[in-house]
Amino acid sequence: MTAAELQLVLTKHLAFLRRQNGGVRASLKMRDLSHMDLAGYDLTDADLSGAKLFGTRLTGAQLTGANLYAADLRLANLERSDLRRADLRGACLRGAILSEAVMSDSDLRDGTIMHVRKNGEVALHEFEAIDVHTEMSVATIRAADLSRAKLSNAFVMQTDLTDAILRGAKFIGANLTNSNLTGCDLQGADLRDANLSGAKLNGANLTGAELNATKFANADLVGVIMDEQTRRSANLTGAILARSVGESGLDVPTVLAEHATWVDSHGKKGIRADLSGLDLSGQDLTGANLSAALLHCTVLKGAKLAGAFFAMADLSLADLRDADLTGADLRGAAMERATLSRAKLSGALVGPVQIQSGSGRLWSANLQRARLDGADLSRADLRRAILNQATLVGADLHETRLNDAKLVGADLTDARCTGAVLTGADLNEAKLVGAIGLSPAR
Repeated sequence: MTAAELQLVLTKHLAFLRRQNGGVRASLKMRDLSHMDLAGYDLTDADLSGAKLFGTRLTGAQLTGANLYAADLRLANLERSDLRRADLRGACLRGAILSEAVMSDSDLRDGTIMHVRKNGEVALHEFEAIDVHTEMSVATIRAADLSRAKLSNAFVMQTDLTDAILRGAKFIGANLTNSNLTGCDLQGADLRDANLSGAKLNGANLTGAELNATKFANADLVGVIMDEQTRRSANLTGAILARSVGESGLDVPTVLAEHATWVDSHGKKGIRADLSGLDLSGQDLTGANLSAALLHCTVLKGAKLAGAFFAMADLSLADLRDADLTGADLRGAAMERATLSRAKLSGALVGPVQIQSGSGRLWSANLQRARLDGADLSRADLRRAILNQATLVGADLHETRLNDAKLVGADLTDARCTGAVLTGADLNEAKLVGAIGLSPAR
């Protein structure tokens, strides 16, 4: 198909969508559109079944409800595209880029190889139907929304799904071997009989997920978020889990003492604390000095951390659900993708820290994509904090200082913001529905 022919089809399709005279729904089934530039085009409800879209540029394209049955989308660029309710059964998305795409309610289950008759009609093979799996191997699907998508029996091997929203998605029998699911939201997902061997699930939320007969051999589950019922139903044999203090052989008081010496001597004496991947749930570390400590993927659920010092510490992907961080010093801390649901951070210092004396250089606390739903941040200092794409649903932000904070794409639904100081804050694309004391127009 030439560019001119394609443009005519697209023009008529746009008229069809607008219900204008002469409008015709785009029928591009079995056509070769490889390497063409369709970025930003509106292909809502278009028929692209069996189409060859190898390396096609579809960034920002509207493909809502489109028929992409058995389409060849290898190496296609679908970044930020809208694929809601699209039919992708049997499609090949190997190596495709789907970062930030919206694929909620899309169908990526098995397809069936079809036969094209001489008159152009597509029908089942006369002798036998051959089932094919949707192929998403080595695709990049970072931060995409696949809520309620159907991916049963699909091949999603070695795929980058970092930060993807997969709530209620159907992965029954899917092959997710060696995939990267870091920070994924898999709440209520159906992963029965799925193969997650070797997958990376650090910080992934599996609350309410169905894990019957799911394979986790060599899967990295350090820092994964699970409710007790889900954990009991899962067979975690062979999975890599957070180590207990006993298993690590570390003596926490000794580690803290050595770290205090390291801090006081500016690194010349003592040993920097590395508690990464440890399960310290419920531990009493009130007032402990863990400034610049390494706590990556550390489980601190329900820990007592009031008045503790975490300035410049690495708490990325840490589990801090229900932790008491009242008045804690978290200035300049790295808390990217940390889970702080229902945590107490009243009066905490989460602002910037000066990294060189007299230089004026400030290092902001990083809470990008952190989960702070239901957290108490009242009267906390979050000046200049990075909270892009953070979840603050129902959080208490009463009199919280958020001057110059970055809240791009953050979810503040039903947050209590009375008296919050937001001078210079960036709330672009933030969700503010039901936020108390905050104008939705802001």
